[in-house]
Amino acid sequence: MRYRIAADADAPHYLAVEADLDTITTQTVELQLPAWRPGRYELQHFAKNIQRFQVVDDTGQPLPFRKIAKDRWRVETNGVSALTVRYNYYANIINAGTSFVDEGLLYVNPINLCLYAEGRIDEECTLELDIPADWPVACGLRQLAPGVLWARDYYELVDCPLMASPFIQEVSYEVQGVLFHVWIQGGWRTDGTDSFDPERIRRDFSQFSVKQIELYGEFPEKEYHFLTIVLPTAFYHGVEHRNSTMLVLGPNDEGEGLYQDLLGVSSHELFHAWNIIRIRPAELLPYDFTKENYFTTCFVAEGVTTYYGDLMLRRSAVFNDAAYLKELQVMFKRHFETSGRALQSLVESSWDLWLDGYEKGVPDRKVSVYYKGAIAALILDLHIRRRTNHARSLDDVMRTMWAQFGKPFLGYTLDDYRAVTEAVAGESLDWYYDLCIFGNQPLEAKLNEYLAWVSLRIEYDESHTIHLLETGDEAGLLQRAKWFGAPLTQEPHEGAVAEENLERT
Repeated sequence: MRYRIAADADAPHYLAVEADLDTITTQTVELQLPAWRPGRYELQHFAKNIQRFQVVDDTGQPLPFRKIAKDRWRVETNGVSALTVRYNYYANIINAGTSFVDEGLLYVNPINLCLYAEGRIDEECTLELDIPADWPVACGLRQLAPGVLWARDYYELVDCPLMASPFIQEVSYEVQGVLFHVWIQGGWRTDGTDSFDPERIRRDFSQFSVKQIELYGEFPEKEYHFLTIVLPTAFYHGVEHRNSTMLVLGPNDEGEGLYQDLLGVSSHELFHAWNIIRIRPAELLPYDFTKENYFTTCFVAEGVTTYYGDLMLRRSAVFNDAAYLKELQVMFKRHFETSGRALQSLVESSWDLWLDGYEKGVPDRKVSVYYKGAIAALILDLHIRRRTNHARSLDDVMRTMWAQFGKPFLGYTLDDYRAVTEAVAGESLDWYYDLCIFGNQPLEAKLNEYLAWVSLRIEYDESHTIHLLETGDEAGLLQRAKWFGAPLTQEPHEGAVAEENLERT
């Protein structure tokens, strides 16, 4: 397919799309628009945003077509060898998975609006943008010429969002031969000053990138892009992609809080470059964009990543102890105070992401694969560390998953993950899977058993608000330093973790 995207001259906030298909040899062609996007495991029905739709041959004459499903069209080719599809797409919402156009920004997630021809999804694609020549384009795709992008197949095309704007700032850095780009659009305060310090970004991002690459021993790509849109309103959203991440944050006047959000979501999404982009559940290889792709291991994809996102900021000394413990407290609050007595297990809630995983839902039904998944990962990490005196850890689990499944790009199953965790632990983990993964029992007691080993504990107060406390145990502080992989940065003490500004936007 060859795609051309421009602002629709006849309809504000619509994108005009043309898609050319050649070397046609069949009597009919079926065209499919995805029903969902990777990184968000729910049906989103992008076809609902199409206003006009037309198919013509290479002379511009209309070809007959009919819609055979909500997002699928069958075209009668009438013997022609090439056709062009012309349609427009409503692009007036900004989050990390949408598309948007106005006079100063073209933001496209190709998964929203680039259809494909059935049977030809593995063919190379080009994407041409109708933008001013001086607009820089931030994207992980190869650029053949200004505004012209190339993908080896449709899967790569739709896993590479793009931003084009005259107002984009770029900060780049290099780690172990990998070039990283931090692209920021809208990163100015209302007084016109920068929301971010480029040198601080370069320093902090380099530090956590180094630690993540050290864990796995290598990086999957030659380049990586952090695409960031900063809004004037409160926002916090990130989505992982093949060699990039799309981030939307706000408000731009929040100052230090905005920068902490940028760090937290960026570290999380970078960890996805290994975990889910390549260490991928078997049920998602390859993606089927026409329907739900059910899987039970989102607690690995998102829970383990949530755990490591903040831990890597501590290991790299971007966060000190106090900053990391605040993030732990936020995670504990979000699970225990909202779904600590929910009836679903992690595997059940992983499966039901496709039903209502991103909605509040009915009370005490589901758990968050992000927050309970991260708590389960923490318990497993501390269990392996305690049993082996830090000789092995969850790091070894993830390295093994990378070597066995990620690097060769072979999908893993829940049984595969369990086998790897038990091999690293050197014992059966029946208790762990029965309690933390397949069970729905409260986790406070088991969590406190392991937190005590690192001089921490959680407690509820009279209003059922949970607090993370430090016990001041000297032996536990030594274990905590080994867990962090870095010297402690605060004086040992006993008491509550400071709770001001606990909640992110």
